[in-house]
Amino acid sequence: MIRLMIVDDHELLRLGLRQIFSEYHDVEVVAEAGEGEAAVRLCREVKPDVVILDISLPGLSGFELTRRLKMGKPAVTVLALSVHDSSPYPQRMMEAGASGYVTKGCSVSELLQAVRTVAKGGRHIGAAIAQKMILNNMDGQNRTPFDNLSSREMEVLVLLAEGRRLAEIADAMHLSPKTVATYKYRIFEKLETRNDVEVTRLAMRYGIGAPA
Repeated sequence: MIRLMIVDDHELLRLGLRQIFSEYHDVEVVAEAGEGEAAVRLCREVKPDVVILDISLPGLSGFELTRRLKMGKPAVTVLALSVHDSSPYPQRMMEAGASGYVTKGCSVSELLQAVRTVAKGGRHIGAAIAQKMILNNMDGQNRTPFDNLSSREMEVLVLLAEGRRLAEIADAMHLSPKTVATYKYRIFEKLETRNDVEVTRLAMRYGIGAPA
């Protein structure tokens, strides 16, 4: 039996996933959460085998949540379920420790296959996503301006694009405001932007920070 936890801030999606998995004898939904901090606490309590999580969550982003879950319980497996199917989201989630990545437009059969695969220690990336990742890495070419950002810088960028203030980002990432400010100005330098407005516009142009 695969013990599954669902993390998404949309109640209807959680309900739908719970209903889907209730039809299969080898999967049991043992917990669900609507935001990152609650997911961290629940993971310690119920000890799921697989956590399905969205990237855009209140508080902790999917990137940071994945790192926190892997740090607290390395045996837990994370499967990202997101509307984002292109760079830099899949690469950064895998770097954070996720074992799989599928989109919310995938079929029920693919989602079930992904859960079973990662539960056994394998990896699963949706075919269309995998193709984009391969093309993105061909000839060493960067397909977006964000490929040279570090994982931490990428997370700060996502939160900036969501309109979060410096103090909010620091609180969500459990960092000092000074450290977050350092990340922010590194982002400005790498993206050749001068302020929050310019970096947010650039991010939105590539679908970063858009609601999931």
